[in-house]
Amino acid sequence: MSKNKARDVRRVASLLLVAALTATCAATMPDDDRPDWRSPGLIGNGGWPFSRAALVPEETEGASYIPGSSVLGLPDGKARLIPFGLDNPVTLRRDDPRVSEAVRADQAWLADGTVPGITPLERDAAGRALLDLRMLTLPNGASTASWYGGWNYMWPRDGAFTAAAFAVTGHGEDAQRVLYFLARAQDSGGLWAARYRPDGTAVADGRQVQLDSLGWVLWATWFLHQIDPQAANLTTLWPMVRRAADRAADSLRSDGLPPPSPDYWERGTSHEQLPHTATLGVCAPMLAGLRAAAALATAHGDSDEAQRWRHSAERLDQGITRRFAPYGYPRSPIAGGLLDSSVTFLAPPFGPASPSVLAAVTKTGDRLRLPGGGVVPGEGYGAEVAWTPETGLFALAAAASDDLTGAQGWLTWLIGHRTSLGSFPEKVDARGAQAGVAPLGWTSALVVLALSADETILPTPPD
Repeated sequence: MSKNKARDVRRVASLLLVAALTATCAATMPDDDRPDWRSPGLIGNGGWPFSRAALVPEETEGASYIPGSSVLGLPDGKARLIPFGLDNPVTLRRDDPRVSEAVRADQAWLADGTVPGITPLERDAAGRALLDLRMLTLPNGASTASWYGGWNYMWPRDGAFTAAAFAVTGHGEDAQRVLYFLARAQDSGGLWAARYRPDGTAVADGRQVQLDSLGWVLWATWFLHQIDPQAANLTTLWPMVRRAADRAADSLRSDGLPPPSPDYWERGTSHEQLPHTATLGVCAPMLAGLRAAAALATAHGDSDEAQRWRHSAERLDQGITRRFAPYGYPRSPIAGGLLDSSVTFLAPPFGPASPSVLAAVTKTGDRLRLPGGGVVPGEGYGAEVAWTPETGLFALAAAASDDLTGAQGWLTWLIGHRTSLGSFPEKVDARGAQAGVAPLGWTSALVVLALSADETILPTPPD
């Protein structure tokens, strides 16, 4: 039996084991007043001029997207959308040609690639996630975290995952646009700002540079190159790769680890248990990135860079093994160190399926899981609401490590706690209700990747 055939058999068995959970996972919206960010989804188009708009919760009661599209079907038989060439939403009769034109365009875009998922519910969730990512990604490649206020910015980390999700589903040109945006935004020293406005200008709000972005962008570039070498276009992206990999390699200290830096928690290093040591949330992505860069250098025919970056990756790997492994890969390398979702950054598809890492992923997921499902980002994080990106990380780690039963458990919860329109919110509260902006690009990308990993083996940078 082939490996993929065996995965299919185990996948069906896993679905049967977790099917009973589905009935308990439906999210309900609270009845209290909702702030503006509580929109359950977006409408928009992928044409020019590009437009998107959030839907008001009250106008979506009884409504749903027309299948395979971002056009909202209203209960009175009409449709709400932003037709091509317009900037603002309009409500039209269903038989208006502009409705069918918009629906066909969205369906054609999905059909140009693949929609992962074995069950209709999974494919619906993946299709919605992909369409949401499309609406969150501007023509210039800026893929914003979401649409509202402080979320309407491009984080290099989020963009890297969006590019990977586009890549694995056959939308290489869309992935390329995201990476081109990042290549233009990168400074001459190889770094990226913490976040960018949709027009590409860096946000100067006092946030420190987050070194994990070096690793994530390098990993996403390699990931696209593995799946669609033509879209990766190393002729254009190589300068970005070289600057980022050189910066990552040169940053390593005598212990093999990079300097302390904020990571996906986006908080100052003084708040960490070991303020003068980089967290796993920085070290692990940089390891994946340096391995990816070495592989890209080999593909580009630059043997000297490949050897140098591979050597740096080995030093960093040894540093992580020496400093973090003895304590079970906590956030900071210290006895009794707090466990953190970033342990998943060492697991497939970012690193090899090490038994010690996979054991730490399982232990951490169990420790961070809330009674109602989903996880908090890490121990000591604060408010106990479930964060969907971190839950998605555990789903991806499980799926990419061939733990299909574990992956189904995480995915069932995520899919069951979408908004009323099927988008993935940032957070879910103890009642199972949306507690953060929707859609969130990082979660959408992670679900797409996890569902893809359930069906096929995702590439992992060679160690």
